Amino acid sequence: MTARAITRLMVGFYLVLFFAYLFGPLVIMSITAFNTSSYPAVVPFEGFTLKWFEILFRDKDMMIGLQNSLRIGVLVVLISVPCGLAGALVMQQVYARARSFYYLVVVSPVLTPGVIIGISTVIFWKDFSAATGTGFLYDGIILAALGQSSFISAYCMLIFLSRLQRFDRALEEAGLDLGASNVQVFWHILIPYLRPAVLSAAVMAFLSSFENYNTTTFAVLADKTLTTVLAGRVRQGSTPAISALAVSIIAITVAGTIVYELVKRREDARKAAELRTAQAAEQRELAAA
Repeated sequence: MTARAITRLMVGFYLVLFFAYLFGPLVIMSITAFNTSSYPAVVPFEGFTLKWFEILFRDKDMMIGLQNSLRIGVLVVLISVPCGLAGALVMQQVYARARSFYYLVVVSPVLTPGVIIGISTVIFWKDFSAATGTGFLYDGIILAALGQSSFISAYCMLIFLSRLQRFDRALEEAGLDLGASNVQVFWHILIPYLRPAVLSAAVMAFLSSFENYNTTTFAVLADKTLTTVLAGRVRQGSTPAISALAVSIIAITVAGTIVYELVKRREDARKAAELRTAQAAEQRELAAA
C-alpha cells in the first residue's frame, strides 16, 4: 500500500468519524421520535408512530415556552441589530488611539458569564423601574430580551464590522458631493450595502436568543422559555416528545435553508440575465456605431 493510499484512507476515516460525531446524535434522536417505545430508544424499534408529535403539541408548558422564546427572539433582534450597527459605525469613526479601548468596552459582555449578566439585569432594571415609575420594564420577557441583547449586540457588531471593512468610503463622499444629506447617504448607500450583514446579524441574534439558557434562566423571572422548560423536563427524565421537538426544529431549519437557497439562486439568475441583456445591448450599440 502506497503512502498516498494510506493518506486517503486516514482522511476518509477521519471524515466518517467527524460526520458520525456531528450527525449521529441527530439521527438517533430522529429515530426515537418515531418509535412507539415510551423511553427514547433506537433498539428495539417497537413500531412507527406519530403520537409523540401529538403529545408535544398538546403540552401546554412546552407551547407557552415556545411562544415566549419566539417573542424574546424577536425583541432581541429589534434591539441587538440596531445597537450592533450603531456600535460598528461608531467604531469606524472614533480616533485610532481610542479604538482599542472602545472595542474592549463593547465586546466585554461577550466575555462575561451569562449568570452574571442575568442577575445584574434583574437588579439594575428593578431599581431603574422603581426609580422612574416604568414598572412595565420589570417583566420576565422584557428582562430576558434586555439581558440577552447586552451580549448578542456585540456579536452583531462584529458582523457589521467585517462588512464595513470592505466598504468604499468614496461612495459616501460622492453622494454628499452630489447634494445628498447624511440621512440619504445612510439609507440609500450604506444600508443597501449592509443588507446581507443585517440579515445575517438578525438570524444570528434570533438563534442565539432562542437557545440561550444561562442568562435567560435568571432574567426571565416567573415566565418560561423553551430552554428552561426543556431543562426541567430533562431533569425529570427524557421522553420521545423531546425528540419530536428536536425533529421539528431540524425540519424547520432545513426547510428554511432550502427556501433561502432557492430564492438566492433565483436572484443570482435574474442578475446574471440582466447583465447578459445589458452586455448584449452594449454590443449592439457598438456594432451600430
